[in-house]
Amino acid sequence: MGIFDKLKKKNQKNQTVTDSMYLYSEKELNEYEAYIEKSLGHYDNVFHEIVSPDIHLDVIIVPPTEAYPFYKLVTMGMGAYTMNVPQELKEYELEHAELIMYLPADWNIGSDNEKDYWPIRYLKVLARLPLQLDTWLGFGHTVQGNADMAPFAENTKLSSIMLLTALNLEGEIMELRLSSGKKLNFYQLFPIYKEELEYKQQTSAEKLLALFDGEDFSPVLNINRKNYCK
Repeated sequence: MGIFDKLKKKNQKNQTVTDSMYLYSEKELNEYEAYIEKSLGHYDNVFHEIVSPDIHLDVIIVPPTEAYPFYKLVTMGMGAYTMNVPQELKEYELEHAELIMYLPADWNIGSDNEKDYWPIRYLKVLARLPLQLDTWLGFGHTVQGNADMAPFAENTKLSSIMLLTALNLEGEIMELRLSSGKKLNFYQLFPIYKEELEYKQQTSAEKLLALFDGEDFSPVLNINRKNYCK
């Protein structure tokens, strides 16, 4: 099955559901979709999962526009699972999250070549990580792309992901309180280099980000940006 077979209209239902899965209710899904359209723009296409073993994880594709000329990719389904957040952080309601990534307008979004597909791959990998490892993800957390620290693909030397607080198109923090009571926190996937990961692990996410200038701190992925710790 090619990548185009997975890219369906947003209202098409082609999923396998089991009793053991963590799923949004229909009302929660409607609220979620309305929030994404309000925050990031109208969309028609979604990468739908055909088979889902635990959560049903789709990726919403909000296309580039004249005002906002880049793709906005958003997971839909991760937040149905309650992450194992440390007890001392419970008051902040960090148990539910969804992930976002912004890609340039000329990105080959329909390609299944790894140099094009890896952003979608890692949205899906990170979305399942809390469930698979009984852990949680939040601001400043980092995840290696590969065990040997190899780059994500042949066209970049970026190799790890750091999570940042996601902002909408107006620069406002994205978070959604569903009518069911769940608070959804949104995090942006920010790819980093091996040396930047090592610096962050030795110091903190805030100190790493302080090294960046404005241009390279853009939310839109730049696979050739400067390495600030090389």
